[in-house]
Parts: sequence; structure tokens; C-alpha cells
Amino acid sequence: MLMAGKRLAVFSIREGKGGSIWVRAGSAFVNKDGSLNVLLDVLPLDGKLHVREAAEKRDMPGVGGRYAPELGLDAAPVGGHS
Repeated sequence: MLMAGKRLAVFSIREGKGGSIWVRAGSAFVNKDGSLNVLLDVLPLDGKLHVREAAEKRDMPGVGGRYAPELGLDAAPVGGHS
């Protein structure tokens, strides 16, 4: 449920040959009137953003593709070319 003061995570999700690539694009915060303030660190290449409740790595089993710096992983491809 979105309540005032709640912190949200903003992602740009791209489909790659090896699966989805989740890139943390910024954060969002819920205002008292239910609207959102979105603070972006990067802009998505395809113009699409995904917003979800911010959570710990263990609470987000479906999140994390080849890149997942928002989850504490290094920004390096997994199973990519050397």
C-alpha cells in the first residue's frame, strides 16, 4: 500500500539476449496526497520505468538480471563474453 513517506525504487528494465537487465534509475517518494515525487539518476533508453516498493535483496526474488547494482551486486554481466 502506498502511504505518505513510503520510499519506492525506480528501475529501467531492458530485455537482453541473456534475459532482463534491471538498472536502478532512481527513487520515488509518496506525498501526503498520494502523488509521487520521482528522483531519477539516469534516463531510460526506451522511455519506460518500473516503480516498486523498495525492499531488501532477499525480499525481491524476481528482481535482478545481468546487472543489479541496486541489489548490492557489481555492475558486470553474468555469463557474458570475456
